Amino acid sequence: MDFFFKSISYVLHPLIMPLLGVFFYFHKTPRFIPEPIVNAKLFSTALLTLLLPILVYYLLKTLNKVNSIYLKSTQERKLPLLINSVIITLVVTRIFPVNEIEELFYFFVGILFSTLLCFICALLKIKASIHMLAASGFFMFAIALSIHFKININGTIALMLILLGAIASSRLHLKAHNFVELIVGSIIGFAPQLFLFVYGYSM
Repeated sequence: MDFFFKSISYVLHPLIMPLLGVFFYFHKTPRFIPEPIVNAKLFSTALLTLLLPILVYYLLKTLNKVNSIYLKSTQERKLPLLINSVIITLVVTRIFPVNEIEELFYFFVGILFSTLLCFICALLKIKASIHMLAASGFFMFAIALSIHFKININGTIALMLILLGAIASSRLHLKAHNFVELIVGSIIGFAPQLFLFVYGYSM
């Protein structure tokens, strides 16, 4: 059972959620975007949001700044979250500027806000669940796109609710978080995406 829940935590790791959001957008958008541009955006996103953070993690681990990929203490979360904020800022300014693909610009601005809020929580010694933060942010973005583009994604929403439940269960089972930390992480991930949808690209 431990292996099953650990597998969920690895497979649905927060680092893959931004890339999943970009992939989801290109799969669902009714707009025509040339395939070379789509491939270039996906590659750039994977490079900055997946590969680069992994390299940074191993560098920090070598320097004894972090103990594990789960960042179990609030102290060891501070530097990775700060570095990730810089990385997301690069994504916003270089890969998805507002004048190119507005929805993805706001998606990553939401991720930036969520990351900074999680950093503030770490400073206050509040351990919000980064797994739930990333998953709930992606979940809200998917719902926002379905409303924005007027498309039916009921099956996707049902699947994502199951995955959210699986992530929460795995974090509780592995004693990585308590219920309050899961709720805090979910709100931090969900709220910025909702706010930016209401006051950003839905206007």
